[in-house]
Amino acid sequence: MTFRNGLASLLRPEDSVLVLIDHQPYQLTNLNSHDPQAVVNNVTALAKLAKAFNVPTILTSVIADRGGKLFKQITDVFPGQEVIDRTWVNTWEDEKVVDLVKATGRKQLIIAGLWTEVCVAMPAIQAAGEGWDVTVITDASGGSSTESHQVAIQRMIAAGVNMMTWMALAGEWQRDWARTEHVEELTEVLISHMSGSGIAYLWEQQLLNTPVPSNAG
Repeated sequence: MTFRNGLASLLRPEDSVLVLIDHQPYQLTNLNSHDPQAVVNNVTALAKLAKAFNVPTILTSVIADRGGKLFKQITDVFPGQEVIDRTWVNTWEDEKVVDLVKATGRKQLIIAGLWTEVCVAMPAIQAAGEGWDVTVITDASGGSSTESHQVAIQRMIAAGVNMMTWMALAGEWQRDWARTEHVEELTEVLISHMSGSGIAYLWEQQLLNTPVPSNAG
């Protein structure tokens, strides 16, 4: 097994492409590995991160006329962008999706979706076997049970797939706070989706902008 380590193994926005898979009402109704609202929050944050860092993002659903459209929170981030509706359970067997990913010229493939054990694991394992550098964002994904989510993660790790959370991805894409071109957008994502840290940041700004009382008599 080849260990994933060293600087080159870290994710870079200029080399990344994101595929969001089947964040739809049907899948959400049987999401039991996570709090459903947390997954909606996390995948929305992930979508906003990709947009902030200019990472190409492919949106795809499966049989949307029965399973429902992608969450509005996601499509609102990419207004007017086509959502590729598949019949294939395995996204990596859908030529249109794969062709769009290949057209970006990028090799760091990032995936999140519902459910982890099916619609995430299948394309991740296939793409990794074809030589792609595959990362799954686990907290923007979820399974029909805690066991199914965790077993899918173990299965993908055994196949050479990297696991991360959306906040870890944000840190790798930002990498250096001296890179200021995306800081404003990143900060807005953290305020909206990072719960206590976002609130703490706003509080810090409030304190910094509070005038110091004058002691002049």
